[in-house]
Amino acid sequence: MNISTQSFEANGKKYQPAAKPIVVICIDGSADEYLDSTLLYDRMPNLKRMARQGYRGMVRGALPSFTNVNNSSIVTGVAPAVHGISGNFFYNEAIDQEVMMNSAEYLRAETILAAAANAGRKLAVVTAKEKLRDILSFKMKGIAISAEKANQAKVETHGIDDVENIVGHPTPKIYSADASLFVLRAGVAFIEKGLADFLYLSLTDYMQHTYSPEAEESLAFYEAMDVEFGKLFQLGAIVGATADHGMNAKVKADGSPNVLYVEDMLEQQFGDKGFRVICPITDPYVKHHGALGSYVVVHLNDKSIIPDVKNWLSLQPGITEVYDRATAVHVLEQPADRIGDLVVLSGRDVVVGRRPKYHDLSALDGTLRSHGGRYEEMVPMIISHPLNNAYKMKAAADPRNFDIFDFTINGTTL
Repeated sequence: MNISTQSFEANGKKYQPAAKPIVVICIDGSADEYLDSTLLYDRMPNLKRMARQGYRGMVRGALPSFTNVNNSSIVTGVAPAVHGISGNFFYNEAIDQEVMMNSAEYLRAETILAAAANAGRKLAVVTAKEKLRDILSFKMKGIAISAEKANQAKVETHGIDDVENIVGHPTPKIYSADASLFVLRAGVAFIEKGLADFLYLSLTDYMQHTYSPEAEESLAFYEAMDVEFGKLFQLGAIVGATADHGMNAKVKADGSPNVLYVEDMLEQQFGDKGFRVICPITDPYVKHHGALGSYVVVHLNDKSIIPDVKNWLSLQPGITEVYDRATAVHVLEQPADRIGDLVVLSGRDVVVGRRPKYHDLSALDGTLRSHGGRYEEMVPMIISHPLNNAYKMKAAADPRNFDIFDFTINGTTL
C-alpha cells in the first residue's frame, strides 16, 4: 500500500504522519477501571503489550463529558469553545427551540480527518452511532459509515457500499456489544483490503452504561475488542486509543436512581419564574441513560435572580459546581451562545435532570450508569508505540483526550 507522508495542518497544529496506517479509537464510555479489570484477569493481552511497549496514562477530556462534545474535540483537536459542540442537545435561544446538535452545520472548526484526506491519506470514519457520522465526516473525502446503518451505506453518500460483505459481519443492533465490535472489525477490513490508511473508529457505550467493570459481560466485551486490537497491530498500524468520557453508577445505597430534578427544585424554591433546564446528554438512545447525566444548563427568563439561583443551587446536596455563563466559558471551555445562564454539575453518584416526566427510567437496561460531569472527565490514553522525549514531557503535564491524534502521529517513535 502506497501511503502518503505529506504533512497537513488543522486548527493551527501541524501533523507529520508516518508511512503506516494510523488508527485512532474512541472507546466510548471507557473509564480506566474497565481496562484495569480486564488486565487484572489477563483478558486483554494485546492491550497489555501495547501499554508495555508503547504508552498508557490518563488524560483530561472535554466537559461536559458527553459523546458528541468529546468526539468533536478529538477529531478537531480543540476544546468546545472553539468547535462549538456543547452537548448532544441544546436550547437555541435565537429560534426558541430545543434541538439535537448532531449535524455538521453546528461545527465551527475544521477536522483533522478532512485535512488528512486532502493531504492524500485514504480516510475511513466508522462510528457505532449514526448520530455522529455527519459531524465526524464534515468536509471529508473518504469512507464514512455507522455500524447502526451499515447496510444502508452507498458509494454516493458514504464512500462505500456492500459493507456487510466487506466486513464479513451483519449490521448489528445498536444496543449490543456487536455495535462496537463491528466498528473495529470494519477498521481491520478496510486496512486489509487497502481501502483506508487513516482511520477514526468511534465505539458506543451501551455496554458500559449497562455493566460494571468487573461484570463478566464487560470482561468478555473487552476481550473481544482486544482480538481486533491484535489484528490492527499485525497490519502494522500505529494505534492510539482514548475515551470520550468515563462512566459511574448514579444510584443510592438501595440501588435506585439518584436523581435531582433541577427544574422542579428551582420552581419549589423560587416560584414559577420561567426556568428552563436543558439536559445536553439527551439523544435518541434512551436505553443508555434515560436522558440523565451529571451536567445540565439552566435558562432563566428573569436574569436579575441569576446570582441568587446560583448561590442556592451551589449549596444543594449532590450539586458540586455551578457557574454563570461567563465563568463557564472560561473554566469549562464552552461556547457562550450554546449554554445557559447557569451550568450545573453533580457528584460522582448523582445525576441531574429536568422533571420526572422528561425521563423514562423504565427504558433502562439494568441500573443507572451515566456520565457528563467532572467525575467522568479523566479517561485513559493508550498508544501502541513509544513516545518520543518531547511527548513524554507532554504526557506528564496536562494532556487532553483530544490530543490523541497529535500523540499518535507526532509523538511516537517507530
